[in-house]
Amino acid sequence: MRHVEPSATLIARPQIDWEAINTYLADVGGSSWSERVADADSPDGEDLVEFSGRMCYRSWEPGLNPNVGRVRTDSAQYLGNVISSQHGSVLEHANYTFVLHNVSRVLTHELIRHRAGCAYSQESLRYVRLEEIPFWFPEWAREDEELMERCLAVLDTLEEHQKWMSEHLKLDEEGTKFAHKKHMTSFMRRFAPEGLGTGIVYTANLRSLRHVVEMRTAPGAEEEIRLVFGKIAEIMQAEAPAIFADYSIEDGAWLPGTRKA
Repeated sequence: MRHVEPSATLIARPQIDWEAINTYLADVGGSSWSERVADADSPDGEDLVEFSGRMCYRSWEPGLNPNVGRVRTDSAQYLGNVISSQHGSVLEHANYTFVLHNVSRVLTHELIRHRAGCAYSQESLRYVRLEEIPFWFPEWAREDEELMERCLAVLDTLEEHQKWMSEHLKLDEEGTKFAHKKHMTSFMRRFAPEGLGTGIVYTANLRSLRHVVEMRTAPGAEEEIRLVFGKIAEIMQAEAPAIFADYSIEDGAWLPGTRKA
């Protein structure tokens, strides 16, 4: 057994093709918007949301749409209004991808319940053979000596059983076919604990992230997923500060000033 800590790392973010956007804006008369956000050096994810929102009303600059009497020129104020008015659909254009490492299947089983606006690719224990059992213990459990002694004994037994099955089923003998290895490995995973540390690639748009951060950092959420989404929330507040500016934090819970539509 190897003690691990769950982690969340941002590995992909929106990247705008500004040449393509500027070609479009030159045609509709909104080039001043592009020049303004370029000077602000704001994140592409926020700029993509703003671009999508302004598309709806042709509010690139005053006068383009005679029905619009006021055009906000400050991007942070504009995005704040998007959030407060619950114009959630434009948030769906910006996607962010994380690799969640050493998270348990307790966490991934709960995470994949959030389907709208999300994509997942998880390590498959039908193909990946276990040689050890990575495991995370919360601090309160680590402080309980008797509990830890018993838990570690169980995990040592399960780990030893994985190794015994691998030898007994002759998985490493020369000439063993991959189909046989896959079949046996699929059987062996049945003896792995749900708390086993694993990995998953998680992609979500900003609308979904706002929702899941609120849901999974709430006091009643499972403690490991609270830990991981607290880290994701911190990443996203740095990555898209205008989109996450309305949050307050109370005892680890991230509370939005305006809830998702």
